[in-house]
Amino acid sequence: MSHHDGCAFEGCCGRRGGGVRLIDARMPELARCLTLFRYVQAVTGGPVARIDQAGSYAVPSLRGDAFAVRPGSIALRLDAGGVASAVVARDEGTGTVVLRLLDAAGRTVHQGRLLSEADRLLAGLAGTIDAGSPAAAPPVPVPGSGAGAWEDGDQLAQLDAILVDGGLARRRSFGRYGGEHRAVDVDVVSAVLDHVCSVGLPIGVAVFGPSALQACGGPVHVTDRTVGGRVFAALAESSVEIDLARVRACHLVRSTAAHGPTSALELDDGDGRCVAVITQFGIVGAQVHSAWEHLTASLPDA
Repeated sequence: MSHHDGCAFEGCCGRRGGGVRLIDARMPELARCLTLFRYVQAVTGGPVARIDQAGSYAVPSLRGDAFAVRPGSIALRLDAGGVASAVVARDEGTGTVVLRLLDAAGRTVHQGRLLSEADRLLAGLAGTIDAGSPAAAPPVPVPGSGAGAWEDGDQLAQLDAILVDGGLARRRSFGRYGGEHRAVDVDVVSAVLDHVCSVGLPIGVAVFGPSALQACGGPVHVTDRTVGGRVFAALAESSVEIDLARVRACHLVRSTAAHGPTSALELDDGDGRCVAVITQFGIVGAQVHSAWEHLTASLPDA
């Protein structure tokens, strides 16, 4: 099962029991709904990589728009054409309320578990959309929200190319990429996380689901690795989990960002889809950027 088959981590989807209401998945209506909630457990990913963050949503961005990762906010970026519906589901046994974004195939794009009673009450006020109404149809991409060409694009263009199809088309044509790129040893990922944790070097991590990415940035507080190859990192207000045993390839890609050429570690699953990116987002300070580039330049080729 690939990460595009929905969230395969046990217990995260809460699909049993309770009623389900279809709500408006179009922007900006969906953005207004998400930003109403004050305390959410937001999850994006699948069996290979997953990010789990508690907090409140920043205004979600669409592919092709500006993007920022700020401390204390859940940064979500969507391919509007891939988000077909949004549902609110309540488990009557536990009282848990989950807002879930789905694609046209019914796969989970992203989910947010509402942690406060006030948010659960707000969810009850969200307008219900009839399944047969025009608003329940897959959303039409917003004019002007198309991403630029990734071949000579900046860091955000690379992320948006991955957002469309997991980066499959980009990876097949990667010889056209105008920036630097090379394959590196997958096993270095765990060592990189351990190193940045030990020296206090902040990083940024983006985890992808179908048509969505969720990102965080900050210092790594703790790391762990299981015998089976799963790597855990507590990062800022988030936890990131990567199953290295299911990562087929790791690519080091340099593209233009806030401080100039910036390296990113891109992790691909068994189907060749990029499931996670480890990099630096936005303005991080010249010393942080320099330390990150020195670290990534030292990584061995695959």
